[in-house]
Amino acid sequence: MSQQRRDAGREQFWREVVAAWHESGKSVRAFCRRRGLQEASFYAWRRTLRQRDEQQAAAQPAKFVPVRVVADALLEIALPSGLVVRVPAATQASAVATLVAALRAASC
Repeated sequence: MSQQRRDAGREQFWREVVAAWHESGKSVRAFCRRRGLQEASFYAWRRTLRQRDEQQAAAQPAKFVPVRVVADALLEIALPSGLVVRVPAATQASAVATLVAALRAASC
């Protein structure tokens, strides 16, 4: 595939146009009509920019980033029977209440 000579200014213009279209919420036809742009040019540039972005992403080497594993915060519930229940802090209160009620009933 031969690569055509790129005009950085033109590419930047079309990147801004496509971004403005995304944010506009309008159809391509309405957006282009309002801006005085040819729909065919819009579609061609949108496709070209997508292809360039995909090529650039494919050419990027994989990166490794440091990861730190953090344990989920736990809630600890001590029942009068001495039983201790630990649940993730994100657990719904209703689920915890149901669990505690079931454990209390089972220990009777």
